[in-house]
Amino acid sequence: MKLPFLFLYFFLHIVCADLQVGFYSSTCPQAESIIQAVVKKRFNGDRSITAALLRMHFHDCFVRGCDASILIDTSEQSPSEKTAAPNLTVRGYELIDEAKAALEAQCPSVVSCADIVTVATRDAVVLAGGPSYKIPTGRRDGIVSNPQDVNLPGPGSSVPQALEAFTAKGLTLSEMVTLLGAHTVGVSHCSFFQDRLSNFQGTGSPDPSMDPRLLKKLLQTCRSQSGQDPTVFLDQSTPFVFDNKFYNQVLMKKAVLRIDQELGLDSSSSAMVSSLASDGIKFGRQFANAMVKLGGVEVLIGNAGEIRKNCRVFNQRS
Repeated sequence: MKLPFLFLYFFLHIVCADLQVGFYSSTCPQAESIIQAVVKKRFNGDRSITAALLRMHFHDCFVRGCDASILIDTSEQSPSEKTAAPNLTVRGYELIDEAKAALEAQCPSVVSCADIVTVATRDAVVLAGGPSYKIPTGRRDGIVSNPQDVNLPGPGSSVPQALEAFTAKGLTLSEMVTLLGAHTVGVSHCSFFQDRLSNFQGTGSPDPSMDPRLLKKLLQTCRSQSGQDPTVFLDQSTPFVFDNKFYNQVLMKKAVLRIDQELGLDSSSSAMVSSLASDGIKFGRQFANAMVKLGGVEVLIGNAGEIRKNCRVFNQRS
């Protein structure tokens, strides 16, 4: 039976517009290799780039979807997502710039900034010892970046509070617990957990769920630089290795952020934490699947959005 032409046209349009592994195989075959080379060069000199890219990717996808809106520079006339409080310490933008420049030299106006962020994050995870996985590409770049749109689950959230934000993006409790395992790399400024050290929820006392030895260590670090906002590793044992040690620390009440510790205390998530703490292979597999799903949140495809020439600015409209 022959398909009506109109139906066939829309069917092909939908198929072509969807994200797919190898989206650039014909238009820019070396795209992922180019991105990988840039990430590898940076990782060899700065292993903390894995955490930086993970944070950038999460913050991007949770606001208007994975559309690279976080990359837009702010101006006096047009403030961007970069000026929102949760994004002030996001870093790694220059790596995205370097990858974009290399891609523009090879394949002008073909590879989106949104795909660069997504692929670069995957590559950084792999270099840190995390799972290797294929990521569908074909995202397009957003044409809106508004600081008022930035509403992210905070480090002091409870499990139900954080889950509300994750479910709004189509992610499950299990996927949230898994994605927060990204805290196995990276750091946090003391200001993000200061209340846990001395005045937890207005009690005038430290968070009773924190291991006393960790509390002592954090107090020493956070008070050591007067007038500064020091950083501490979120994973106290293997801070530059992407593994499941983070969950073991949660079980030992050695999580730095409240949301991380709550994962081990809340009855809805504690069993998941125990399972991931005992099975690194399971964590890697689940993390890969969750990252692919996160990378598909509210993406722009087909003719929506644009392919930016410079990731920091929108293309000029004619």
